[in-house]
Amino acid sequence: MGPLVTTEWLAGELGKSDLVVFDATMYLPNETKNGKVEFLKAHIPGARYFDIDVVADQDSSLPHMVPTAGRFAKLMGAMGVGNATRIVFYDQKGLASAARGWWLMGLFGHDNAAVLDGGLPKWTREGRSVEAGEPNAPEPAVFAPDFRATHLRGVGDIIANVESQAELVLDARAAGRFTGETPEPRAGMRSGHMPGAVSLPYTDLLNPDGTFRPVDAVKARFAAAGVDGMKPLVTSCGSGVTACILTMGLRLAGLPEGAVYDGSWTEWGGRADTAVETGQ
Repeated sequence: MGPLVTTEWLAGELGKSDLVVFDATMYLPNETKNGKVEFLKAHIPGARYFDIDVVADQDSSLPHMVPTAGRFAKLMGAMGVGNATRIVFYDQKGLASAARGWWLMGLFGHDNAAVLDGGLPKWTREGRSVEAGEPNAPEPAVFAPDFRATHLRGVGDIIANVESQAELVLDARAAGRFTGETPEPRAGMRSGHMPGAVSLPYTDLLNPDGTFRPVDAVKARFAAAGVDGMKPLVTSCGSGVTACILTMGLRLAGLPEGAVYDGSWTEWGGRADTAVETGQ
């Protein structure tokens, strides 16, 4: 199972005992919807809700930071995920937050995970069935994590990288947020970007319907951003969610995936000791 699956593929696999489908929708602070509430209204049959703010470090002041391996293992087991489970993530927007679930699974050593291309909107446009309400409680499983530290960057790593420029930081936020022309959706955040970062809005990799663009187009967009397959990469965004779409795009394009800066702009822009640039 590759990192991206089609609605046709998923429709043929639904109901198989080794497959778990998760709705991993997260809405931004300036949006009026709640992912879990919308999930209860309509979801792919048999799907469970993957709350990015719960599968996270509960002691951090930053949103949905990576949890400890122990917490991740406990939560996955409680949601019926074992090491042999196949997992498909989707979201209610098309493709916005589902890749975070995919990336988290890989971070903890589970590669048998994928994202539904086009998400719930494509599924429903095609007239496929949905259901409402709380799903049945899953049968508990045992998940043994294998944490891959090289897939993760913290603020200290990025501060050091501002000086060394050893890694290319790709910023998945909208271009206006990168340049500082558009205010951040979280109150109190400075606007702009990290010195040396390159703007690559995650939407540049997607079609208008929330599906990934063809591989050649994805490769071309990375090349335009200066990705040459040689310099190590770090993806960043507002809070470590849409950065994972860039990481998935790198996988699809056959490029080195690099790491995700988990705190992303919420951490960087919320501190007084981090350098910020504006403009292109």
